[in-house]
Amino acid sequence: MTATIPLNPQTAEIARRIVWFEPPEQALTDTVRFLAYAMAYARHEDMRVILRFISDDDLREALDRAPPGIIDPRSWAYWNSKMGRWPAPPMPVRRFE
Repeated sequence: MTATIPLNPQTAEIARRIVWFEPPEQALTDTVRFLAYAMAYARHEDMRVILRFISDDDLREALDRAPPGIIDPRSWAYWNSKMGRWPAPPMPVRRFE
């Protein structure tokens, strides 16, 4: 993923709220993972801020590479629909090898 979400007062506040269990500096280092949490937990106002830093292609890539277990089925369907993917592809699955 080429896009990064910068650490600034707005993004730090959003990261602190949606990835509450780690510092914003850490949460924003993995854009795909951060976007997965954002797709599941961010408010509309939060997404408006986040979308200033990423493109639709970045969102599609985040959906393609989302870690399993973060995005709930309703959010998965919504964001895939927003990206023109209907029906939504299967959700990420944990694999034990």
